Amino acid sequence: MQFVGENMINHTPAEQPIKLVSGNAFDVTAKRRQTDFHVDSFRRMIDESFEIKLSNQKAQAITVHAVEHMNRGQNWEITAKSSDYTKRDSSTIDFPVSVRAKGDATLTYTVHYTW
Repeated sequence: MQFVGENMINHTPAEQPIKLVSGNAFDVTAKRRQTDFHVDSFRRMIDESFEIKLSNQKAQAITVHAVEHMNRGQNWEITAKSSDYTKRDSSTIDFPVSVRAKGDATLTYTVHYTW
């Protein structure tokens, strides 16, 4: 058994899930950057693209869940992607990306918003 940190739990309803933060991973990292952005106010649309570089320094392959929030509006569509995703709710998507041991992977996607 090993002590990995502590967290405070305030009032929690019985039989409900809780989330604990036990620290940050240092051997799995991600760098996110916006690679393109275009607004057309006349046509009421925004297109933007992102690149997320994932690095795994562990001795085994892993799956990283890149969770992205479509916060610019409720009318959105992924128009390009380098990996499949799961829609969690109306504004959250999850890209599970496999990253090999001691390796890197790059996730790219483009989202199209209308209003």
